Amino acid sequence: MQHRSVVDVMTREVVRVAPETGFRGVLALLTEFGITAVPVVDGDDRPIGIVSEADLMRVQAAQDDPSGLVAEPAAGGREAATARELMTSPAICTSPSTSVVAAARLMNRHQVKRLPVVDENGRLVGMVSRSDLLRVFLRDDHAIRNEIVEDVLAQVAGVSPAQVGVEVDQGRVTLSGTIAAPHLVPIVLRLCRSVDGVVSVTDRLECSTG
Repeated sequence: MQHRSVVDVMTREVVRVAPETGFRGVLALLTEFGITAVPVVDGDDRPIGIVSEADLMRVQAAQDDPSGLVAEPAAGGREAATARELMTSPAICTSPSTSVVAAARLMNRHQVKRLPVVDENGRLVGMVSRSDLLRVFLRDDHAIRNEIVEDVLAQVAGVSPAQVGVEVDQGRVTLSGTIAAPHLVPIVLRLCRSVDGVVSVTDRLECSTG
């Protein structure tokens, strides 16, 4: 089976900023390109951090409240004026060959919404966001079914694709029919769940031998 990797879904034309880029420069780029974050890169185009709208909002929140209704923030919060001072660091990065599943797990583990994609030298080659990864689940049901029949069932020794029914509805897979050996059922289920675009797998299989 050929699973999608980050290179298949990432944005290749990445807006980036230098560490010395000012607050207004970062904000202008976010506004101009309709994005919510930019990677901060060093002189070799290697990501060293990310500046997001949330980082910019922290600066605004640190300002004095003109109404006087909110207590003055702790000193120092308003000093962040450049991308280096604003950014969240270090940048959590991934590689083009990383699977979309592994990238999603990396985002979840670090609680980030996007990952810079770097080559073998650590240089920025793309950007992948949560929405990029979620697009995998828009895969056509017919394509999912074909892959399960041709690349899963047909490749598992002891399983006859002709004896297994495969239905796919909005990424939800239902398997029915007969598989000879009971120990093959969990193998088939695991492989089906790993197919790109599969949301869930319902097991209605029967075994012809005990």
